[in-house]
Amino acid sequence: MKINSHNEWDKLKEIIVGRGDGHASLVFPCPPIGGAHGPVTEELLQKATALAKKAFPQWLIDEINEDLDGLAKVLKSFGVKVHRPDIAHNNKFFATPYFSAVGDHVYNMRDLHLVVGNTVVESPSQEQHRYFEAMGLYPIWHEYLKDGFRWIAGPKPRIPGDHMVVYAADGRDGYDDGQKYIKLKEDEILFEAANTVRLGRDLLYLVSRSGNYLGAKWLQSVLGDEYRVHTTDKIYRSSHIDSTALALAPGVILLNSSRVNENNCPEILKKWKKLYFADIVQTPEKTLEFHDKVRKPVHQQLLAMGVHSGLDSVASPWIGMNVLSVDPKTVIVDKIQVPLIKFLEQNGFTAVPISFRHSYYMGGIHCSTLDTVRESKLESYFG
Repeated sequence: MKINSHNEWDKLKEIIVGRGDGHASLVFPCPPIGGAHGPVTEELLQKATALAKKAFPQWLIDEINEDLDGLAKVLKSFGVKVHRPDIAHNNKFFATPYFSAVGDHVYNMRDLHLVVGNTVVESPSQEQHRYFEAMGLYPIWHEYLKDGFRWIAGPKPRIPGDHMVVYAADGRDGYDDGQKYIKLKEDEILFEAANTVRLGRDLLYLVSRSGNYLGAKWLQSVLGDEYRVHTTDKIYRSSHIDSTALALAPGVILLNSSRVNENNCPEILKKWKKLYFADIVQTPEKTLEFHDKVRKPVHQQLLAMGVHSGLDSVASPWIGMNVLSVDPKTVIVDKIQVPLIKFLEQNGFTAVPISFRHSYYMGGIHCSTLDTVRESKLESYFG
């Protein structure tokens, strides 16, 4: 079947569901942070890898995979064909002229791949450890190539380590006692595909720490005049847009009301029905406890060795809004998000609850999937 997906809601026919195998990302900057190491020795690599595995014990990986398999089973019950990525390159050390790293998972299918009609855009991530992550989908794309599609890979960025700028809440560069934000420099193309919401001919693109303006400009250039890329930097300052704005049906969008309101809502959504939601279930205590007692200490130990990881961060509770539409009336939701399930049902949707226990470490239901085929055609919903 040919790749064909123009939006987030039309009837789903084929999808890619990620895998949870792997451990924490490791980045060995060049030059090293704090002078802690020179060349990456086998001893350093082994020590760093052993530490990273403590943050991803086998029971955790097993539960992540169990929930992903459960998601795949639910999708198959709706008649959806499910593809799974290759993990052969997981946890393999690699080096570029600017840094060395170890990739972690092939879990977040949507982060690095944007399906626009019969086109797949492989996005140039700002995260160093994700440099070769997209290769996990290559066997799937090679299979789809038998029926033909347009495959575009963004230019590989240098990302030498100084590509992010810390700034204060008032917009000033630098950070003292104000709230800390991060943005990307504009000297190379950087963005992750999960920064976009697909709305037919229109795409809403979040400028954030995971996407710069240059990335939006490049995306517009490769998609051409048939599409319109709209940028926003007002609704959210961190990474990705799919826990902030999710299109559920033509003219209907679910919005995180802690971030989006009538004053900062993107102009293209002004005439859409906006389902503002805020009653999210908070992060489970056992999740926070594991993060504080295991992940954070491992992060600090790695940092002392001159190795960076993402183990000091955990997703906000809003990852619970990260849902997946099977069709314009059916939405797959984390089963603990009972208020969201009731809210969707009150607004005419059928909510399908599933177990998704570790989205706070890994990414949500929408993050971990990539719809490749929907029963859709290219339409404009904005005139």
